[in-house]
Amino acid sequence: MFTTKPTLDALNAMSEGTIAGHIGIVFTEVGEDYLVAKMPVDSRTMQPMRLLHGGASVVLAETLGSVASYLCLQDPEKQRAVGLEINANHVRAAHNGDVFGKVTPIHLGRTTHIWEIRIATAEGKLVCISRLTVAILS
Repeated sequence: MFTTKPTLDALNAMSEGTIAGHIGIVFTEVGEDYLVAKMPVDSRTMQPMRLLHGGASVVLAETLGSVASYLCLQDPEKQRAVGLEINANHVRAAHNGDVFGKVTPIHLGRTTHIWEIRIATAEGKLVCISRLTVAILS
């Protein structure tokens, strides 16, 4: 599915100097049709009540979906993948450790991509489920 087959080092280098790098998002797995990244639940990603901030979950979701769309572009020199809409349902709180996001495609069209992102604890408990729509622009 991905037209570009990146290494984890290349994916993580893309995050340097971005919000993803600032809050500690690290890509951990590249599959045939999915990506996985982890994010710490720490002072960078917590809300004042000391739980994972919902906005941080959305940053993880949009990072995964946007990078996945970029990897699906037919001609990255002439095309751009830009977020069009994102939603997130926050299912359970996370208080510490890492959360893991996995992005999988729902629809990969010529002008739009739709992704599902599931964010869970290390124990596999669902924290957030998100859907991202990405516009493919020439």
